[in-house]
Amino acid sequence: MFMPESTKMSVWDYKPWWCQPWSILLTGVSIIGGSWFLFHRYWVTGLVAVPILVWMGFFLLVYPRLMAEAGALPEPPDIPTPDNLPKI
Repeated sequence: MFMPESTKMSVWDYKPWWCQPWSILLTGVSIIGGSWFLFHRYWVTGLVAVPILVWMGFFLLVYPRLMAEAGALPEPPDIPTPDNLPKI
């Protein structure tokens, strides 16, 4: 797998498909939309939406930043270039 030298590792590189940003957004929007579709009540949808939006906000915004700031992500591997290849 080719990875440019300036590319940093992302927390999403270590997560399975069901824990990727697109799946978190899709799940949250589906649950909130489903509550409106089933009940057609603002207060019920609001009660469902608040914890879901907090969960989505944490996992999409806060968690990746905390992982990067904590240094919990390894540095990307060195990519062989003509400059860093061993001399024969």
